[in-house]
Amino acid sequence: MANFSAAPVTLIVLTFILAGIVKGVTGMGLPTVSMGVLGAFMPPVAAASLLLLPSFVTNVWQLVTGPSIAGLISRLWLMMLGIVIGTIAGSRLLTSNNTKWTTVGLGTALALYALWSLLARPPFVPAHLDRWLAPIIGLVTGVITGGTGVFVVPAVPYLQALGLSRDSLIQSLGLSFTISTIALAIGLARGRAFQIDNVAASALAIVPSLFGMWLGTAIRRRIGIETFRRWFLCCLVLLGLELVIRPLV
Repeated sequence: MANFSAAPVTLIVLTFILAGIVKGVTGMGLPTVSMGVLGAFMPPVAAASLLLLPSFVTNVWQLVTGPSIAGLISRLWLMMLGIVIGTIAGSRLLTSNNTKWTTVGLGTALALYALWSLLARPPFVPAHLDRWLAPIIGLVTGVITGGTGVFVVPAVPYLQALGLSRDSLIQSLGLSFTISTIALAIGLARGRAFQIDNVAASALAIVPSLFGMWLGTAIRRRIGIETFRRWFLCCLVLLGLELVIRPLV
């Protein structure tokens, strides 16, 4: 495991198990949890490289284990197309390394949205509005993903507002994050900024990530809808706060 000899392997394994549990319960959060822990004892580039394959594999698993891939693709393909176009175009912003205040703004907006949703009636987007809202949401999400590496705004609030079932929401997040990951990799490769170091270590991290995600999925299926919603929104608050704090420390 090159460049990781000084880091306890046990801590790395436990980090990915914890991150996988969070993702299994809420459908998101693996990169955030992992970067928050790993970034404390290794360079950010090394931590990001270690995250590459676990993030991709867990997103694909999240996508294929849901109730209906075909139905979601049929409903959300315009949003996914917007994500691809926006991410590839916006990736030039990320390669410029000038994303500090954009990330702070995104984190603030995400935390405020989640707090508002916890304290007020959540928004709802009727199905007949999907056709013109979806590509706009996708394009904006893509530009933000390309500029900051953050997949969640405004895709996550939008998907939550569609009134999907618990498992369909988790699957739709898997679809969105998988497409975003692939599009971001393409954009970074075009900008010659794609990190391919530590691929072996990244592959080894897949196993604890999948184990943690399996545990998190089992937990999610044992809790009620309202409990799940509160967990989901609380994780959005924590994610938003982490995005605010990360560039400032």
